[in-house]
Amino acid sequence: MSSLNTDDIESTDVTSSEAATVSVRGLEKRFGDVVAVEEFDLDVEAGELLVLLGPSGCGKTTTLRTIAGLESPSSGEIRLDGVDVTFRPPQDRDIAMVFQNYGLYPHKTVRGNMAFPLRKTDVDENDWDTRIERIAEMLDIGDLLDKKPASLSGGQRQRVAVGRALVREPQLLSMDEPLSNLDAKLQVRTRGEIRRLQQELGITTLYVTHDQEEAMSIADRIAIMNDGRLVQVGPPRDVYESPRNEFVAGFLGDPPMNFLDVVASEPGSTLSGDLACPDLSIPRDAVRVGVRPEDVYVITDKGNPRTAVQKGPGAHEPSLSASHTFEVEVVEPVGRVTELTVTRAEESLTVRVRELPPDVREGEPVRVAFDRDRLHWFDERGEAID
Repeated sequence: MSSLNTDDIESTDVTSSEAATVSVRGLEKRFGDVVAVEEFDLDVEAGELLVLLGPSGCGKTTTLRTIAGLESPSSGEIRLDGVDVTFRPPQDRDIAMVFQNYGLYPHKTVRGNMAFPLRKTDVDENDWDTRIERIAEMLDIGDLLDKKPASLSGGQRQRVAVGRALVREPQLLSMDEPLSNLDAKLQVRTRGEIRRLQQELGITTLYVTHDQEEAMSIADRIAIMNDGRLVQVGPPRDVYESPRNEFVAGFLGDPPMNFLDVVASEPGSTLSGDLACPDLSIPRDAVRVGVRPEDVYVITDKGNPRTAVQKGPGAHEPSLSASHTFEVEVVEPVGRVTELTVTRAEESLTVRVRELPPDVREGEPVRVAFDRDRLHWFDERGEAID
């Protein structure tokens, strides 16, 4: 599948609608006795791509469908560009939606599928072909307009679904797991093209996914949900580096963050039973500490740390804690880095190293240390301690 032609995007005025702001206050959605979404407040800026991210069943799709008008809220308020649309039908919200299964009409051609939403707009029928062909060229499906969905690849069907949503020039584009039916390689390529297209057109976009890599790569901001609640909103890097609670810290990251118990929050305390940490400044109310695999350092015989962190101008210089001896249980090369699983008593840590020392082998001891500046402390409620 070829890349989008950004020159065509820049030279074509496709959308006449202004990008919309979205404001949600006190949203709650119940299905009988089941609370799917509660106490949900969110503001989305005009032209922003905001990703709703969370595990399966956390309420992100229900939230999206409620904002789009496909579900009625149990309570709360939804405003689009300042206008209350809480109980307006979907067709009166100027929102286009791309679904997980694409929802293409199998008996219609690509042109027919893209034309279908125009039937319910005030666009002159004589202008339909011009608009469809502009969008199709931008999506690199101009040569597929006379074909039917059955003859298209998964990636091509996904582009048709996006084109059908864009052709009506919506104020808000909603996308629900749009790449989940594509293979991994095609997902990476297509999400980049969706991001470039969204930036060029400036359409406010709400995007649902459970894939954190997908979210981190395309979002202006990420809104993380858990058990029907919004738990943190922010730019991808901020959310990753400064998680608000233990759930966010453990959910973001692949491999996930390591967690250790704090035995006592005072100088000279230990972590998880026997890891002495006299050099750590442990917050008073801390009961758990988290450290990402890339912030765990392997110490060689020469004392030089080996890490997955890229070196170079402006690179972070670690402030290393006292080292402790672990046993290497698993050595797993993953592309340009290597992941180690190291154990000590009942504790297990995941370590990511860019350069694997030659003497680090499975079943052998290894010394590891933590970057003291990159430790995340949590209280008994699982909330982050600044």
